[in-house]
Amino acid sequence: MINAIWKKTLTGATAALLLTSVAQAQDCKPKHDFKTITPGVLTIAVTNYAPHSFIDESGAMRGLDGDIATEFAKRECLTVKPIAVDPAAAIQYVLSGQADITTGDWYRTAERAKVMNLSYPLYKDQMGLYSKDGVKTVEDLVGKKVGTVQGYLWVTDAKKMLGADLRLYPNSVNMHQDLQSGRIDIGIDGYSNGAYAAKNGSLKDVKIEIAQPDDRIRATKEAAQASLPYAKSATDFGAALDANIQDMHKDGTIAAILKSYGLDEKAGDTGEPMLIE
Repeated sequence: MINAIWKKTLTGATAALLLTSVAQAQDCKPKHDFKTITPGVLTIAVTNYAPHSFIDESGAMRGLDGDIATEFAKRECLTVKPIAVDPAAAIQYVLSGQADITTGDWYRTAERAKVMNLSYPLYKDQMGLYSKDGVKTVEDLVGKKVGTVQGYLWVTDAKKMLGADLRLYPNSVNMHQDLQSGRIDIGIDGYSNGAYAAKNGSLKDVKIEIAQPDDRIRATKEAAQASLPYAKSATDFGAALDANIQDMHKDGTIAAILKSYGLDEKAGDTGEPMLIE
């Protein structure tokens, strides 16, 4: 008898919970009318590139891009479906229709814009100078052993300026190790990577500064704008995505997300959308 009573009580509680969930879902009103690959779901190809994009130990999507995408989904009554992918495959996931967007600090470049659409800018990816002395200027690089990571916008200009004094690395981890061991004097990397690492207790004894503007390295004057890439054909989706991102800039959501990862809120002052040639 007692078991039967408990069973009825639990069944009633479960039913009430389900009814509440359904009611809440019905109460959610999307801000825009558009389609996703799977109705009611925002499918995201998530790369592992902290602090921009990663999946945490609980399986939740995190990072600057991840939190912005999650907020977009919330405002449009969508369920988030993250798919962990290799960075080399992420763009193809979108192009092939396996994901609506991808996260991972994807720059708004003219070359990328030829094959897919790029959302309204999320934030600026500023060039950072890493050193034990706290250098801030491009001039401070002259005559020093400098390292940077392949693929960044400033690499070509830095090569012209520094020649054999510039060492290229396949990833940030290797470069940071050489900086801490003294094999290079200064590292050039995205400021956000260092700020996040410092917030989490890494890069001890290394100071990270945003490089001051210098004509010799264009990226110090025109920082790249990060975006969420999506398919060329998804025009209604893109309009909704852009409108939400602009609202998040206006209401302070993106500034708060940047701050939560130890970054300067000013990185959210992207200016007008532009494509890097």
